[in-house]
Amino acid sequence: MRLGTTVAVLCGLLFGSLLLFLPPSKFFVVLAGLPAALVVLRWPMVGLSLFALVATFMPFSTLQVGFRFTLAEAMLGLTWAGVALQLFFQRLERPQWGGVERGLLLLMVFSVLPFLVGQVMVVADGNGPVNWVRWLANLSPLLLAPLMLSQEKQREQLVVMLLLGNLAMLLLSLGMFVKSRSALDMIPILEKMHYAHPEALLDIFSAENARLGSPWVHPNLTGGAMAMFVPLAAFYGLYQHGWRRALGATVAVLGCAALLLSSSRGAILAIGLMLLWLSWLRVPYARAMVMAGIILGGVLALTYAPLQDRLATMFSSDNASTEVRVDEYKRFPEAVARYPLGIGFRTEPPVPGSGLLGISNLWLYYMYKLGALGMLLYCVVTWRWWRQVRPRGRVLTVDGRNGLWMGCTTGLVAALLTGLIDHYYSFTMVLVALFWLLMGLGLQSAAAVPSGTPGQPLSSLREQQ
Repeated sequence: MRLGTTVAVLCGLLFGSLLLFLPPSKFFVVLAGLPAALVVLRWPMVGLSLFALVATFMPFSTLQVGFRFTLAEAMLGLTWAGVALQLFFQRLERPQWGGVERGLLLLMVFSVLPFLVGQVMVVADGNGPVNWVRWLANLSPLLLAPLMLSQEKQREQLVVMLLLGNLAMLLLSLGMFVKSRSALDMIPILEKMHYAHPEALLDIFSAENARLGSPWVHPNLTGGAMAMFVPLAAFYGLYQHGWRRALGATVAVLGCAALLLSSSRGAILAIGLMLLWLSWLRVPYARAMVMAGIILGGVLALTYAPLQDRLATMFSSDNASTEVRVDEYKRFPEAVARYPLGIGFRTEPPVPGSGLLGISNLWLYYMYKLGALGMLLYCVVTWRWWRQVRPRGRVLTVDGRNGLWMGCTTGLVAALLTGLIDHYYSFTMVLVALFWLLMGLGLQSAAAVPSGTPGQPLSSLREQQ
């Protein structure tokens, strides 16, 4: 009773003080946000679910408290605070991290070296310590998975929130695009979502006016996100029933449309190669998906002239973007020679005033930022993940036993394939966090696949042994 009275008095003093110093609009935001924060601290799974929803719907919506960070990152940080609190009171079991998680921890520890080197060697605007901490936070969802996604109910809840966020993003993006056929109309909406740097939004949407505008801002980023989530949505729809099946199918179809309208070469190639791999595994409906994609792409190409122009030039050798990528590869050895330990976190490649170019490749981008050893550690983590989740033979059926494992695995395979010609799954905030979250979800799903399942992953075989 005394504790309850004390808490009530303290809350009254706190909110009374805030009412005196804050305008009514901000006061009511705090009034609603504090109870929500307390709920997340008590039940961290709520925070992880809200992160999945916010990160897929409005990934770069920001908050400003001395420095700017995204709302999704704030939700992730609050989730970690809730996890720490529950571990302190022994309401959560201590994590049992496997080889993938330990490899990621080693990569995180090693990043201290290029961070310090970059702080000394690189002269550029930018807050290196804040960028480094934010990147570490965006890697951390993989470490949350063993703590919070070990049960099927938790995994299903997270997937539903991921797909609901994608559905909201797709309805907004495609709806605006159908209405005006101009990406510029997204700018006022994103400003209301508190997106930073409106001048950068104007530059990107003006240059890519005929391509799909979305809360991911750049069309290549939109395509990359769809390459990861369309397979997850498709497999989820295959093994679910009722409204969950409708949710998965809707996100998969709308995501394919967004993928084509974004005109991202890397994402389109990744989805195509992933479908060929699924056909080789004899996954049900894989060949039908190939045909459906060809038909959908043909219909959009015939009815939307800018897409015709984009498709006619995107794979041409004299395409301006292709020429830039070729130049990046030619000059990449020069960047490695000048920064053998990486450029750290003060800025993104290329370093301003260096006369160098960036690099559009996931693994080489790691080398640019963290040096050759940093890239090697990332390759080790990726290889350990693949060894645990890869199918051990043909996958002749998709059901509740293996559907989520296959959805996460194929989504990440598609994301990694985009990395051959794009870099946004390396250090792009929020999208990186979703990548590692999906990896953790896939590892937990693979370990739960029961004996006798077609194409059983290696991790579940080890569990049985």
